[in-house]
Amino acid sequence: MKRKIPRLVIAATQSGAGKTTLVTGLLAALRAQGLKVQSYKVGPDYIDTGFHALASGRPAHNLDTWLVPRTRLRALFAATAGDADIAVIEGVMGLYDGGRQGVSSTAEIAKELDAPVLLVIDAKSMGASAAATALGFRVYDAEVTLAGVLLNRLGSATHEAMIRTAMSGVHLPVYGALHRDAGLVLPERHLGLTPTTELEAAAKVRRIGEVVASSLDLPAIQHLAEAAAPLDISGTEKVLSAATRALQPGRGLRIGIARDEAFSFYYPTSLHVIEEMGATLVPFRPLHDEALPAVDGVLIGGGFPEMFAAQLAANAVMRQSIRQAAAAGMPLYAECGGYMYLMDELVDFAGTAHAMCGVFPGRAAMQQRLQMVGYVEACLRQESVLGPAGTVLHGHEFHFSKESGQAAIARPFVFTKLRNGEQYEAGQQRYRALGSYLHIHFAGCPEAARHFLMQCHAYAEEAGR
Repeated sequence: MKRKIPRLVIAATQSGAGKTTLVTGLLAALRAQGLKVQSYKVGPDYIDTGFHALASGRPAHNLDTWLVPRTRLRALFAATAGDADIAVIEGVMGLYDGGRQGVSSTAEIAKELDAPVLLVIDAKSMGASAAATALGFRVYDAEVTLAGVLLNRLGSATHEAMIRTAMSGVHLPVYGALHRDAGLVLPERHLGLTPTTELEAAAKVRRIGEVVASSLDLPAIQHLAEAAAPLDISGTEKVLSAATRALQPGRGLRIGIARDEAFSFYYPTSLHVIEEMGATLVPFRPLHDEALPAVDGVLIGGGFPEMFAAQLAANAVMRQSIRQAAAAGMPLYAECGGYMYLMDELVDFAGTAHAMCGVFPGRAAMQQRLQMVGYVEACLRQESVLGPAGTVLHGHEFHFSKESGQAAIARPFVFTKLRNGEQYEAGQQRYRALGSYLHIHFAGCPEAARHFLMQCHAYAEEAGR
């Protein structure tokens, strides 16, 4: 079966070239023309997708062949593209960068989805060399359809004309050019861009959209996307089997999900797996609410609890509610920032310690340097809410904090770094609560979602619900 899905990839020569600004502006500009625009981000990033969603008015989705098996990628893409008039995919880092051996690189995703690529070039310190750079990217892998370039951070009209002339010499069309403008820069901090949940970002996104609309050749970009061949999705693996959908292991369950300024790192399609299994997601706000809602299990994703540590500590009634729920046997699954929140203490960048939930012993202390970033394979050493001992999950780590203060404890996971094969014990488990620095995607491990929901059923029965 083939589906006509107009689509294109916005890649770059390297990180920091301005992909997210350009993609955000393109989404806003196309939406302003009345188009239904669906966006995607290559890789495990949570923050860029927040700007996408603000610009497009639709949830943005991640495409990652480590977190979700390659065999499911086309089906996931086609399902989430839905009724969109155009799908815009933002790459990660440079076009050919990714995990070990190119895992989940932008080039890999572009080839898998048979999508044309526009290459963003930061031309701030370049002249005709920009054309040589683009030419090298085009010939590096002939299977990548590098259709043209987008020039960014140009200094003047003369600068733009010089590079356009050089690009014509290597037969690479220029689909648009943005000049330097400090007002277009999106704010950053230690994990990358500052999330939209903490910004008055709507006005900035609107302005970026207006600049992009006047600087990029939108008709040519739309034509390029529409020229993409129908996508063959026959034989691809669906995220959930028909049997799992029919069984609906989560039927009748209410699953609390932490959602506020401190906790916002969730993949929409990952949460959709929980919902497709029959469960109802019930948002709650650790920063503001007084207690957990009436739920049968809890998910606490990542985010920036370190930026709100004093407020989280001040909400003692919520911390007590979570601690009591865990002690009563309620299944809790926490990732990264959520894991930090479940510890005894969180030490912020200033060195101030703040009381957290106390479900797990020890403290998470923020460091000035990144502690870990990269893909990992996580093997469970013991039964947990995500599966029996021996369960293997694919995940990603990205954190500035470091654990300390735990006595000798049996760690529930053994992590293996994809990059170099290094192994280390990780995470904590207590009662039915499981936490670690791992980020996973339930579309890549639906059996883990099913096991979590079965644990929630067991708890509900014990509680007489």
